[in-house]
Amino acid sequence: MSNDIRIKKGLDIKLKGEAEKTVEQAVISNYCTIRPEDFHGVTPKLVAKEGTTVKAGSTLFYDKSHEAVKFSSPVSGKVIEVVRGPKRRIDAIKIEADKPQSYEDYGKFNLDSATAETVKTHLLASGCWPFIRQRPYDVIANPDKSPKAIFISGYASAPLAADLDFTLQGKESELQAAVNALGKLTEGKVHVSVGKNASSPMAGLSGVTLHKVFGPHPSGNVGTLINKIDPVNKGEVVWTVSPQDLVIIGELLLTGKFNAERILALVGSSVKNPRYFKTLIGSEVATIIYDKGVDKDGNDRIISGNVLSGKQVAPDGNLDYYSNVISVIPEGDDYEFFGWNKPVFNKVSTSRALTFSWLNPKKKYDLNTNTNGEHRAFVTTGTYEEVFPLDIYPMQILKACMYQDLDEMEALGMYEVAPEDFALTEFVCVSKQPHQKIIRQGLDLMLKEIG
Repeated sequence: MSNDIRIKKGLDIKLKGEAEKTVEQAVISNYCTIRPEDFHGVTPKLVAKEGTTVKAGSTLFYDKSHEAVKFSSPVSGKVIEVVRGPKRRIDAIKIEADKPQSYEDYGKFNLDSATAETVKTHLLASGCWPFIRQRPYDVIANPDKSPKAIFISGYASAPLAADLDFTLQGKESELQAAVNALGKLTEGKVHVSVGKNASSPMAGLSGVTLHKVFGPHPSGNVGTLINKIDPVNKGEVVWTVSPQDLVIIGELLLTGKFNAERILALVGSSVKNPRYFKTLIGSEVATIIYDKGVDKDGNDRIISGNVLSGKQVAPDGNLDYYSNVISVIPEGDDYEFFGWNKPVFNKVSTSRALTFSWLNPKKKYDLNTNTNGEHRAFVTTGTYEEVFPLDIYPMQILKACMYQDLDEMEALGMYEVAPEDFALTEFVCVSKQPHQKIIRQGLDLMLKEIG
């Protein structure tokens, strides 16, 4: 029996370049790079120094603030470079991968006799703990606190997002093992959402409370799920895990191997043949995009993640730790003379003034990265509320973050939000304000002052 969650506020941005449902093996990267910046708020303490030989699942570094939280290597090989920034900050760890991969053996885990403490110890030791994130603050979960509930969104509604119903096929046993383990870590429920067609492998999981979600993006965001089911109040903690990371956790429990495999969607209007690939966390982006139909000389932006909340990477960069999408779209560095003063048929807008996307709601667009305007002071239009389904005042909470009023941020519901929850309001913002950056800075301030 499932519980329906209907979302009316939001916006589906239909873009060209959706991935065809075929999977092939990506070119194996010679190098794998892990960047501590992917783990917000973590201060890394290096374990594997330059010249160290590691196996897949070996510890590369741990968090200075929580020494039990370890970060594992996705591949076996040799650490050939530790890139450092200002004040000897660790910016990246580069590993030359072995051709035949070898794995740390953490042993098969007996879930039947396991307790919450043994599950936690196992996940911490194996490097799987960073896959568990928490609200408030949208950071890696604090292992010293117990969540009131765990939330997993099995439905991706973002533009050109990987189809989880497709990528999770055949992974039912891994998903079930991971859910069984996580269920021991909370006295509350494990909430799982799926799309309205309910064809997801996650729809058949036992030991969970299943929810069917309906409506436009951000209906698939885990933040929307939390807000509609069990909002986070002061002093409370909830955990979130993405389905792709559940598979890695489940495989570790069943086999003892840390297998950092991703089924990745290569999408976007600049990709000649968008489709899915098997690759590994930290793989070189170039081995995926340039061998698979992206023009090397094209003026494109490469994004690790979706187009709304992903991170721009260089052509010689790497897939980040949490993404299962690489989006490639045209770079918007061209400007249209008097473009603000004539009818527009090829852009998405929530306004009907001079734009006509509302006349053809099924049309797919070839959008670029141009913001079509410059940064300016907030303008009160009511547009944010049209695409923001959370029971929170978006403009007020953004302003509270900007003038750093902790009491007001707390009262407005800052404990349950993450930057991705404001990706759509940023997209429709006529003031061109960086909403996700503002929210991230606000969360960092709260973590520092209230913690």
